[in-house]
Amino acid sequence: MNMIRSVAFAAALAAFPALAHAGTVTSPDGRIVATLDATGEGVPSYSVSFDGEPVITESTIGFTFTDVDPMRRNFAIVEETTNSVDTTWEQPWGERRIITDRHNELAVTFRQQDDAARQMTVRMRVFDDGIGFRMEFPEQDSLPVANIAEELTEFRIASDGEAWSIPAGDWNRYEYLYERTPISALSTVHTPVTMILENGTHISFHEAALVDYSGMWLRRMEGTRLRAQLSPSPRGPKVIREGAFHTPWRTIQIADGAAGLFESAMILNLNEPNVLGDVSWFEPHTYLGIWWEMHLDTHSWASGERHGATTERAREIIDFAAENGFRGILIEGWNLGWDGAWFGNGREFSFTEAYPDFDIVAVTDYARERGVRIIGHHETGGNIDVYEAQLEEAMAFYESLGIDAVKSGYVADAGGVIAPDGEGGETFVWHDGQEMVNHHLRVVREAAEHRIAMNPHEPIKDTGLRRTYPNWVSREGARGAEYDAWAVPKNDPGHVPELIFTRMLSGPFDYTPGVFSLAGRGAAEPDIPSTLARQLSFYITIYSPIQMVADIPENIAAWPRALDFVQRVGVDWEESLLLDGAVGEYAVIARQVREDSTWFVGGTTDEQPRDTTITLDFLDPGAEYLATIWEDGEGADGMGDDRHAMNVRTVTVRQGDTLDVHMARAGGFAIEIALSGE
Repeated sequence: MNMIRSVAFAAALAAFPALAHAGTVTSPDGRIVATLDATGEGVPSYSVSFDGEPVITESTIGFTFTDVDPMRRNFAIVEETTNSVDTTWEQPWGERRIITDRHNELAVTFRQQDDAARQMTVRMRVFDDGIGFRMEFPEQDSLPVANIAEELTEFRIASDGEAWSIPAGDWNRYEYLYERTPISALSTVHTPVTMILENGTHISFHEAALVDYSGMWLRRMEGTRLRAQLSPSPRGPKVIREGAFHTPWRTIQIADGAAGLFESAMILNLNEPNVLGDVSWFEPHTYLGIWWEMHLDTHSWASGERHGATTERAREIIDFAAENGFRGILIEGWNLGWDGAWFGNGREFSFTEAYPDFDIVAVTDYARERGVRIIGHHETGGNIDVYEAQLEEAMAFYESLGIDAVKSGYVADAGGVIAPDGEGGETFVWHDGQEMVNHHLRVVREAAEHRIAMNPHEPIKDTGLRRTYPNWVSREGARGAEYDAWAVPKNDPGHVPELIFTRMLSGPFDYTPGVFSLAGRGAAEPDIPSTLARQLSFYITIYSPIQMVADIPENIAAWPRALDFVQRVGVDWEESLLLDGAVGEYAVIARQVREDSTWFVGGTTDEQPRDTTITLDFLDPGAEYLATIWEDGEGADGMGDDRHAMNVRTVTVRQGDTLDVHMARAGGFAIEIALSGE
């Protein structure tokens, strides 16, 4: 730098009186305080406290690139702005209808003190239930294209405690049983990862609005210091962005108990509003499927004598659905490509051509006549190169048949997906890298053009984009009920109480509950660790606007009292409350049916039997209700011989009354509370 430019640059920096001043922002209720600053070496940093106690000590922010010097040190604060928001907005469907967005915001701009003078803004929003911050890069000549090698965002947790996590960077995506460990024993983990600090503070790390960026893992560096690690890419840079851009929000939900985590809407509030407009064509619903029998291995996805998706079998299940009030029927294995080595390959899949024994036009016509909708299925075998080439045609085909919901799949080993390399060939990308983040949004947007709702399995993790794209109605992204058919071990009794406070903090989960038989594949496999009443509890404790009754119709019909419940339970909610619970142990959840006076309450527990007292303060005053209770019966034991023992009883209740309910080992309960006389 010549002398004239050096003096001019120094003078420009001196013009900012806020240089090196820390900025502080407080939650509306005053309990959470966050600070943005630069360390002595000029490294952007932040810290967070809750009720006067540190949660995150000074943690640094920075980036490395594959082609230019890091944005790490030698920064100064050159600008600060603040803002406050206090508003509400309405979900078209959801776990609650009205969402309150109340936060205070601080945006601090950091500029490097060198010739390049690159800058970024850290925007911090502080809610009563946590914080979100993101890094914003303006269009700047010194960084026309950001080839990000790694994001260096730190999370220095103030104390040790317990953590519930699943491994990141491993072959099976997000489909693992959770491990409960000290925070100081974590390795590299997916988010959400939930923790309870030594002082009892509950926190959960995740991200919001993951768009055109690589998914974030968390890697423990030492002690309780974690750092972001971006999902890799075969291109070299983990993220490539041109011009102005911003990262996803890095989120820390903070509460003094489990209810504060469960009832948080912060992830949704950090996403952009609905860009699709009216999506009333999507109707939350329960559905059946040609699916569970394939996991039991009594039928197959592939063609032949055991082919499950036949016209005859589809008609039988449509009839059962019509007679019992189920809106949807998922049919897997109807299309060409399932024969041979489709797993992790997907090269032979057609998304518009059916096997000879399945007449898709006749089946959809028959379903429509009976008041039932077919749910389409797009299994890619982890090959988005083949899928994207057919995507528009496939969605148009489903629209022409009146199919308005699609389950997609990305089954592949090693966590990878076959993707176009941009030069007419193929490459191998990670399931949550930037390429797959963009792919999932391409699918959701194309589906919206054809008024189709999407429910991906083996998906990218949920980061609240259902607010922006409300046709993205659910997804898998965790170990679901199919593992109870064939896995060793099966989903243990603590799995769902862990999911409620980890994976499900991110959004709806198509767990596919409702295995009334409580039996997996073959006599040699152990039975499912669950009572029948616990299976019913999942329709309340596991949120999704589409809920499968996974068992085959013959088994569903064999348990008429359970069938009666799933015919009555809601799927779209006015409000959702955690009445009682502990992370990884148990949960008791109440949900009010959308724009209705009816409530449902569900409880599920781990391997410990529990007695719970439910206080009905949430009911309307002065009204009389009839509570119908499906509960573990005498001798019920979800890990023993009698897993089907279930009582159904009714009692008249009012606001403020209490209900005592017992949960057996691996047990649960479900309650409908409706106005008396309705």
